[in-house]
Amino acid sequence: MNTSTSSAATLGRILMSSLFLMSGVGKLTDPVGTQAYIASKALPWPEAAYVIAVVIELGFGTALVLGYRTRIVAAVMAIFTLATGLTFHDNFADPKQLISFMKNIAITGGFLQVIVWGAGSLSLDAFIAANRRRERA
Repeated sequence: MNTSTSSAATLGRILMSSLFLMSGVGKLTDPVGTQAYIASKALPWPEAAYVIAVVIELGFGTALVLGYRTRIVAAVMAIFTLATGLTFHDNFADPKQLISFMKNIAITGGFLQVIVWGAGSLSLDAFIAANRRRERA
């Protein structure tokens, strides 16, 4: 991967993660409101769903920025993004909800690209792989 391609991959990971990191912080600042919103969609165990959402948004979002276990992280985040789109943006008669749903679909597509192409050379994945190659040599 050349420098500009790797820089673009890194910037892409950062930009995709920013949405999740900000959302995760928002959830931390309002756990009761977030759990109430989850419960309003008739989902079971809103407290557990809240914890899962925070872990994915903050933990997996950070892993994506760092490029750690990137393909696995992107796969989990793609599933999460698609599921939240289908669950929380399901009123397609409301133009704002439809746009939010389509945003989730587009982000899921971005995660599929990350799954296919990986993190790039500016990542922990690349650093770990390079160290393993050195150890074997």
